[in-house]
Amino acid sequence: MELYQLRSFAAIAELGQLTRAAEKLHVSQPALSAQLKSLEDKLDLVLFRRTATGMVLTAQGRRLLAEAERVLAAAQAFKDEAGRLKGQLTGRAGIGTLSDPQLTRVGEFMSMALQRYPSLQLELHQAVTGHALDQVHDGVWDASFYYGDLRYPGVTGLALRTLRFRVACPAAWRDRITNADWPEMAELPWIIPPPISSHHQLAHTLLDRHKVTPTRVVEADQEAVIASLVASGVGIALMRDDLALDMESTGEICLWRDASVETVLRFIYARDRENDPVVRALIDVQKDVWKLRRESGAARALPRE
Repeated sequence: MELYQLRSFAAIAELGQLTRAAEKLHVSQPALSAQLKSLEDKLDLVLFRRTATGMVLTAQGRRLLAEAERVLAAAQAFKDEAGRLKGQLTGRAGIGTLSDPQLTRVGEFMSMALQRYPSLQLELHQAVTGHALDQVHDGVWDASFYYGDLRYPGVTGLALRTLRFRVACPAAWRDRITNADWPEMAELPWIIPPPISSHHQLAHTLLDRHKVTPTRVVEADQEAVIASLVASGVGIALMRDDLALDMESTGEICLWRDASVETVLRFIYARDRENDPVVRALIDVQKDVWKLRRESGAARALPRE
């Protein structure tokens, strides 16, 4: 049997679906299905049961999965050691990034990474936060910038900075909202991204904290669009601290009290790939870009935006 067959077996077991496993491995679904059938034929065993919701390991499949993972880990260790002996990092890395390059310092990151690892091909993918998290979890991307809750135990990340979001309102509403309480604010239109966005989660975290639900919601999924809608008088929104203060200083918006919510910008990756040479290289570059090497992640105070 071949290593690629074991990788296919492990990917299907992890994700429970042929479609998602094929995306992770960058092969077509028919090709992946053929690889699985070939492996089952060679072993003369049925490794999965097909169900309405996906692929479920059989008892034999569960026992063999642990052995397959050991073989794959040994093969990866062999490859990693060969790379270290060669002294050159090669390959391709897919990296998710968010809408604001200044926020993530992605230019500095790319410049440093390409200088250190000229043979490593880096691919940037613009994404909404929730999609970025899914792509890293599913193994489609090697890493991504991200903020919000890490809902998958298998995904971890390097904390880069604390982000604060404020309640921003149209400038023309200043008198209207100055003495308003939370129930009155909830009666006004709110501009909130779709549920896949961490921005959506932050907005509802703040609203839930005060036990209110907006009566009207306008959906928008980009910071620039949200800022424009607030300035145009469409409604209220959570806005990143630096953007909100800049727009307040020019009279485009006003801020309601000191109402705010915080989160952490992270550089995320799969927990089981933390020592993968490519992922390790990306983490090391981020540590230098953000000057994180001198202090432990637990002890240092994260820089604010």
